[in-house]
Amino acid sequence: MGALPVYCWRLAPDGYATFRQLRALGLRPGGQPVVAQLERPRKRRGPLVAYLYRVDLAKPVRPMTPARRAALAKANTARRICPTCRRDAGYRIPVSLGMCTPCAFPEQPERT
Repeated sequence: MGALPVYCWRLAPDGYATFRQLRALGLRPGGQPVVAQLERPRKRRGPLVAYLYRVDLAKPVRPMTPARRAALAKANTARRICPTCRRDAGYRIPVSLGMCTPCAFPEQPERT
């Protein structure tokens, strides 16, 4: 990706947009390649990078079908079930823990 033009944060030319900006406009990249990137400097770490796409080549977002909606609901429900206690946690289980919070951090006996 060394051949891509690099722009400073907030200085991208008109006609380019990030993935999130395209989504806000109801568009998607539609298979087009990344045409440029934005870099936002940070202290003590490498810069944040955002890839830019051409707005004129973007396509409309595909509509949500009933089958896709059902599949998405089923997947989100599965992410809420704790594999240890098999209960619905009421939130998506963090991948870092792999189980609900009460299973990951059982009550510690009080110290005296």
